[in-house]
Amino acid sequence: MTMRFRRWPHPTPFEDTTRKRAAFARKQRLERESLPLFASAIAENQHSVDEEMARRAVSWVRIQQSSRNRRAADWRRFRARLFAFPDALRRQIRETWRRCPYPPDPYSFGDFLRQIQIGKLDPFRPPWTFHASIRARTTPNPTTFAEAFKQIGKPPPSPGAPKPAAIYCGNLGSGILFLRATPLQVAAAAPDDCGEFIDLEITGACSDDELALIERLAQAACSRPLVARRRGAEVGFASKKQKAA
Repeated sequence: MTMRFRRWPHPTPFEDTTRKRAAFARKQRLERESLPLFASAIAENQHSVDEEMARRAVSWVRIQQSSRNRRAADWRRFRARLFAFPDALRRQIRETWRRCPYPPDPYSFGDFLRQIQIGKLDPFRPPWTFHASIRARTTPNPTTFAEAFKQIGKPPPSPGAPKPAAIYCGNLGSGILFLRATPLQVAAAAPDDCGEFIDLEITGACSDDELALIERLAQAACSRPLVARRRGAEVGFASKKQKAA
């Protein structure tokens, strides 16, 4: 995995421009005007513009190369600090650095490593990335059946056919539960909150307490007696869960 970095330009020849010459001439004039009584003495110690441009042409390449060498040395120093981390953490740091908004220069990289070392930045959960918290929607203490379970699918009625079963979904805190409600096959039945069903088949990890709660809430919403029962495959699982508790 390659490091994210910005390539530094190679040294270029010095450019002698009229703007640089005018700026240097203005600098010398201000030096003379700052001490009017010694203007002639100051002028004697000042060199010409051509001489100044020649000096800059010599030092320009040396300054650029020195800057490149210093930058390369900083990269090597901070990369050595990177390799002091454990292998798994180092791989994560490099991946986070590839996607972070910091400028790709050695000084930003050094600050990036420093924040990780002092615990201010978590490379597994960087602050510039949105991390949605995953939390199941539960109803631990429902007061009504409609509050605990929502219908998830309402089959369309067919003329002359029996009423189709309704499916409800909810989570009382132990896990998601699906309820298959067998409706009352009476055409004149009055519509209640629970749809006038008489049997609830529960799919999911349902404890005895939750089973009793579901039956009590459903019975409170219906006018006729009903039965809440676990699905056949869930009975053994629920008994094992009760023994483990």
